[in-house]
Amino acid sequence: MISEHHILGANILIVDDQASNVSLLLQLLRGAGYTRVASTMNPQEVCALHREHHYDLILLDLKMPGMDGFQVMEGLKTDGADRYLPVIVLTAEPGHKLRALQAGAKDFISKPFDLVEVKTRIHNMLEVRLLYKRLDGYNKMLEQTVQERTAKLRDSEARFLSLTKLASDWYWEQNATGEFTTVSGPVLEILGIRVTAFFGQRTDEEITGWNEAERQALQAVIAARQPFLDFAFSRINADGSQQQFRVSGEPMFNNACRFIGFRGIGVETTAR
Repeated sequence: MISEHHILGANILIVDDQASNVSLLLQLLRGAGYTRVASTMNPQEVCALHREHHYDLILLDLKMPGMDGFQVMEGLKTDGADRYLPVIVLTAEPGHKLRALQAGAKDFISKPFDLVEVKTRIHNMLEVRLLYKRLDGYNKMLEQTVQERTAKLRDSEARFLSLTKLASDWYWEQNATGEFTTVSGPVLEILGIRVTAFFGQRTDEEITGWNEAERQALQAVIAARQPFLDFAFSRINADGSQQQFRVSGEPMFNNACRFIGFRGIGVETTAR
């Protein structure tokens, strides 16, 4: 909740072309304990004043010469000073109340003034306004925190990718449907799938020499979305020599815990 101290310290502007109304409202608000109350009898100054002082509440007369209250509200909505229009309109014409609310005013006070009603509506309006400002501040802080943590995460992932490339013979990433999105090294052959080259070329020739049981076991682990560490497998080349490898991998999930793919690294462990 908003404390009485913060409500009485809110920034208020009175806009009325009648000096008697301005004087009455100033006396009423200051007598009620409000400490930051300003006024103007020139409606054309309101937008500039609000951009400078960021009022928590504007008490706005609707019927003024040169520029009426409806025009002032339109100006407040377009000058970008505040996404929330903190206006209570002052009017003696019942027909203007609905139009004022439709134009963006948050409340209205009827003329001639009922002093108890004036104080009550102003107090309630300021409480809502200050709660909105507090929520807006929290949202901005949360957004900044998310941006900072996202930047750190991206930096961490970039470092991880760089380190894995340096510490391994290959690195790969697959999307949720098993298609390779990032590949460094001979991972396509290692996993024993039909190869789609990066340059758009395709071959239907199965890569041979791999231990079929090991290959199927590795594919089963990936299909089950299970992490694995130092999975060992081997290949016999056409000349009869044998190559040995170890591969590690893990599933990837987004912030909503939805599976988005797999990534992993591998090294050749053949004795030299």
